[in-house]
Amino acid sequence: LLLFTAFFATAQTDKKNITLEDIWKDYTFRVKSVPGFNALQDGKRYTQIDKEGERQWIRVYGLEKGRKEKELFDNSRHLFEGNKITVASYAFSADEKKMLLFTEIKPVYRRSMQSKVYVFDIKSGALQLLDTTHVLHASFDPKGTRVAFVKDNNLYYRDLGTGKTTTITNDGKKNEIINGNCDWVYEEEFQFTKAYEWSPDGKYLAYYRFDERQVPEFTMDMFTGLYPERNTFKYPKAGEPNSIVQIRFYNLESAKTDIADIGTETDQYIPRIKWSHDASKLCILRMNRLQNKLEYLLADAATGRSEVIYVENNPYYIEINDDLHFLPDNRSFIFTSEQSGYRHLYRWDWVEAKLTRLTEGAFDVDALTGVDMKRKLVYYTAALPDPMQRRLYVTDWDGGKTRLLTEEAGTHQIIPVTGYNYFLDKHSSLNKVPVYYLRNTNGRVVRVLEDNKDLERKMEDYIWGNISFTQFPGDSGVLLNAWMITPPDFDKNKKYPVLMYQYSGPGSQMVADRFPVGDYFWHHMLATKGYIVVCVDGTGTGSRGEAFKKKTYLQLGRYESDDQIAVAKHLGTLPYVDKDRIGIWGWSYGGFMSSICIMKGNDVFKTAIAVAPVTNWRYYDNIYTERYMRRPQENEAGYDQNAPEKMAARLKGNFLLIHGTADDNVHFQNTVMLVHELIKNNKDFDSEFYPDKAHGISGGVTRLHLYRRMTRFIEEQL
Repeated sequence: LLLFTAFFATAQTDKKNITLEDIWKDYTFRVKSVPGFNALQDGKRYTQIDKEGERQWIRVYGLEKGRKEKELFDNSRHLFEGNKITVASYAFSADEKKMLLFTEIKPVYRRSMQSKVYVFDIKSGALQLLDTTHVLHASFDPKGTRVAFVKDNNLYYRDLGTGKTTTITNDGKKNEIINGNCDWVYEEEFQFTKAYEWSPDGKYLAYYRFDERQVPEFTMDMFTGLYPERNTFKYPKAGEPNSIVQIRFYNLESAKTDIADIGTETDQYIPRIKWSHDASKLCILRMNRLQNKLEYLLADAATGRSEVIYVENNPYYIEINDDLHFLPDNRSFIFTSEQSGYRHLYRWDWVEAKLTRLTEGAFDVDALTGVDMKRKLVYYTAALPDPMQRRLYVTDWDGGKTRLLTEEAGTHQIIPVTGYNYFLDKHSSLNKVPVYYLRNTNGRVVRVLEDNKDLERKMEDYIWGNISFTQFPGDSGVLLNAWMITPPDFDKNKKYPVLMYQYSGPGSQMVADRFPVGDYFWHHMLATKGYIVVCVDGTGTGSRGEAFKKKTYLQLGRYESDDQIAVAKHLGTLPYVDKDRIGIWGWSYGGFMSSICIMKGNDVFKTAIAVAPVTNWRYYDNIYTERYMRRPQENEAGYDQNAPEKMAARLKGNFLLIHGTADDNVHFQNTVMLVHELIKNNKDFDSEFYPDKAHGISGGVTRLHLYRRMTRFIEEQL
């Protein structure tokens, strides 16, 4: 026994402690993925970008064997005017004879980016520049003969045969009119930015027109210059006016534009458009401002006339996604809905007004992975057998025959390969690094594309805490899913400080059987320093049905914080927890929550860190906020009773506020206004701001500095 103890002690001392430099400077624990995996139309091959120094290739590989078959592009051979270009991403034409090569990327907001775009002819090797300047959203028409793009808020297309560029719109102007691109709030909250679509036959371009002249402006100062540069953009806060949106059809043959009939109401949302299998019919999703009524309109491209083919109402709100697949019969589609109390798959026939449920049970469908039109099958992932799992299933269009395709526990993130003969499966679990599998339609693994063995070997050289799943009772007594990391030398007879971590936003999920869970490596580093780290998904989080998720409606922050406080109190009763040393931290919505908890739970929490927090939902954008809170004019109590800004007088513990001054999402104003109230109430606190940094607070050594600041604060104040 003595010999074994001595050996174990020696083995532990041979291992290294995790450092912040490992995590945020050297990226020692970087998780590898399968970058640039683009399946070809035959469903048997894929392409990817290969690099060696400054040299790049786009190559074709066989799916089953992974063998290189041929080379499509070589930036050392395929030059533009004698110069080498560096490709960031690429897209094929439908016939796979041409490619769009995207270079010199310039991010605009979270999802939008400008780029220099080249058209590459694979057979001839010829390169042509699409436009002399950076553009957005370049895409081929279905025949590969024209490319549409957005520049300076206007929509254009270039004929690749003649080289002529045609102007479709000319009224675009910054902070006034946008054509073919989203305004800020649509991009952020409806999660798309390319606001136009080619018709299946290439005869029409359907596009959004945003008139944002009545939307209030927000201005951020960018400080890294002799005089600060002002960035002014349209940002509709809760209760404020939105853009007036139109959907227009441009006929490429006649050069005529028609406006789709989306009704006379302008204070509404058009969160999606999608062409049906009928090349002249566009489906337009129309949603009311309260976001509790969603209508599917079918509009005629030649006339603009429309009819409503489906309506859904909800007592709370309806969330928008891309789970809409039209079927070849031109009378039905497959979609997801929470109308049963859980998110499930349905098929709707609008001619017969017949709704067919494809999945059912007390579980949520996580993602509609794809619809195989030939075999009449639907692939989806579901939170089964418990909310922390994600497995792949397949069913037919009647929901009568359902099969499980991935039996391994954990999380399966699925990308279908064209033709639905194969799937790319990223599989991981709480203590298992991601492995990328190629699977066939029976779920059998064909080959491993990436196993992250290098990461596994590196991790063996370090000391880690012990992470496992558990449950804690929430404020109402409902058991909440959680994970806990204890120190590597954990002794249940000792008392440890606890740091709680959460996000808590509506429908979010931080407690899942996947790798890595939130801030995994930093939390393990804290565990090696003697802290217990706990993450709990409370009321309002996802994958437990609509009632659990939407209980927070009209009262964001109330039930979520009640649960975190209740769990903290429960932790304080455990024999190995020091009840006087419990802290909490979070980012964005999680920062909103940790701010509430340190004030509302001032008898429980000693310390809190809030990164980029919302401090009053009045300061946040209207699509997100009103979905859960309605407008401030309708729900003043809901806004103010749960706002950290209004709780400043209750602060007792140690509080660190962190924010980037160029956060276009959760504005720095949130932190400024909370600081104003803290000072007014003579409260001491700590703060750190990051000049010209956005919501993610990154770039250079910024993340290293940020986590060093938080680590030091925890060590000193918890």
